[in-house]
Amino acid sequence: MATSFAELRHLLPRRRQAVALAVSVTAMTALPLAGPQLTRAFVDDAIGGTGLRHLTLIALGYLAVAVAGQAARMVTTWLASRLAWDGTDRLRERLARHALGLDLRFHARHTPGELIERVDGDVVAVADFVVAFLLDVVAGVLLLGGVLVVVFAVDPRLGGVLLVYCVLAGWGMARAQRLAVPSAARSRAADAEMLGALEERLAGAEDIRANGAGEHVVRRFHQSAAAWYRAELRGSTVGSGLIAGTAVVFAAGTAVVLAMAAWGRQSGTLTVGTAVLLFQYTLMVRTPFERLIDRLRDYQAALAGVARIGELLAERSTLTEPARPRPLPETGALGLELDGVGFAYDDERVLSDVTLTLAPGETLGLVGRTGSGKTTLGRLVLRLHDPVEGVVRVGGIDLREADPGSLRRRLCVVTQDVQLFSGSVRDNLTLFRPVAADSDRPGGDWPGEDRPRDDWPGGNWPGEDRLGEDRPGEDRLGGDRPGDGRLLAALAEVGLAEWLAGVPGGLDGELGGVSAGEAQLLAFARAFLADPGLVVLDEASSRLDPATERRIERGIDRLLAGRTGVLIAHRLSSLAKVDKIAVIADGRVVEYGRREDLAADPDSAFARLLGLAGVHG
Repeated sequence: MATSFAELRHLLPRRRQAVALAVSVTAMTALPLAGPQLTRAFVDDAIGGTGLRHLTLIALGYLAVAVAGQAARMVTTWLASRLAWDGTDRLRERLARHALGLDLRFHARHTPGELIERVDGDVVAVADFVVAFLLDVVAGVLLLGGVLVVVFAVDPRLGGVLLVYCVLAGWGMARAQRLAVPSAARSRAADAEMLGALEERLAGAEDIRANGAGEHVVRRFHQSAAAWYRAELRGSTVGSGLIAGTAVVFAAGTAVVLAMAAWGRQSGTLTVGTAVLLFQYTLMVRTPFERLIDRLRDYQAALAGVARIGELLAERSTLTEPARPRPLPETGALGLELDGVGFAYDDERVLSDVTLTLAPGETLGLVGRTGSGKTTLGRLVLRLHDPVEGVVRVGGIDLREADPGSLRRRLCVVTQDVQLFSGSVRDNLTLFRPVAADSDRPGGDWPGEDRPRDDWPGGNWPGEDRLGEDRPGEDRLGGDRPGDGRLLAALAEVGLAEWLAGVPGGLDGELGGVSAGEAQLLAFARAFLADPGLVVLDEASSRLDPATERRIERGIDRLLAGRTGVLIAHRLSSLAKVDKIAVIADGRVVEYGRREDLAADPDSAFARLLGLAGVHG
């Protein structure tokens, strides 16, 4: 809990904002205290026979104070809302960055829907409470203190009774809160679980409908919804009971104070105006407590949200940061070495004693049955996991000692599950990062820069205004920004130049519906832009038809030219040009060597696999 409360520093306003808020809260609190004083003066002066003009001035003063009080409350509401959302946006950014930095083991245990609820829903609950806290709790406590001071000044006996009553009421609410918060936390946890399950089912709606699993999904949703309903009902019952009990206590307390005020009037120690003043102040005492009760659910939700925020921030990645990060070589192909590598998911052994070596610029094909450990091996090379034994070296550096930023710049992956985002073609290529101008890029020519002009559709060079002046009304492709030539060249290199010509707005056009093959080609274009020293291709051509696959063979060759590559594939035909082959079975390398040597050996496991697949060596 200490960690979670420490993170609330993101909610703190800047100094000038804090001063403005303090002034508005003070005005919102002080102005209502002046109203009963004017009421007392009006009643007592009216009974004493004061003239109409004097009473009118008092009434106008009361009206001015009331209007000014409401104006102060409006200003406070605006300031509090603005500051609360500014602060919670910073907290939301902090949580999102932390969640995205956690390793794959964490994300395997938590659905995207659950994380969205924890990063956004819990923060919203905290933001709502921050506004309510400033408007109703802080201002209410200040108002309550002011009322007690004034009542003590009018009649110490009534002030003492009111003070004892407020202390008892506050103590009772604090005790009640201990019952309310756990139920609110259980309700939010059940809500997050239900939303996570729903998001997961909606993402797989196509497979669910195609396989007739709708009834099962609906039944599971009913179960999670029922769990949420029971948790919410319990929380609501506890909260409603507290509100009802508090209302009864306040009604009794108000009756006692009014009885004492009436006794003081009969004994001649209080004037009629003072009795009215005490009545108004008694109502003011009740108002802060009632608002506090009304905000009890926000308070419960906020405390539950703060606790869950702390739990998320307490999660730690198993990928430790190196004490002295070592950068990978900035240019050129990177060598790869796996020395006695083993890995396990919890207690499930996945890889054992894997030893492989690739010189800079060599390519390795990984083959084996589904579940043999090929993809896990690729993830170890990218340092998405750390081995439980052995070491993975890239560029001669243990990945556990490598600078994370350098590692992400110099290593690249293309998988069969391509993630596309709502945005322009440019954003989906660059993943929302700026692209350096062509002249700023280290190294030699960019892929496609040496491509003959006649190879481009319409005969125009990438970056020129149009892809063919003989096509009236065709949209611009872009090319006005630094680095756009690289984007156009990358798209053309994977065969998407014609496709881009049909996108309204070109690079700046919104990425609409694309086929599976086009999505895969976009992923290859991203890899060209990254200009890595080591590339992992994980079933990267599995979603492509033979014609599309042939279109990108040249692009793959160019991508791997001068780079180290690890290719994971079920289609053995896609491994025709790799330098080495490793056959993986049950998490072990059962065969490893030069591709041409293994293919020429009829007794090798790789040769048998080629025969079964109908692929000639």
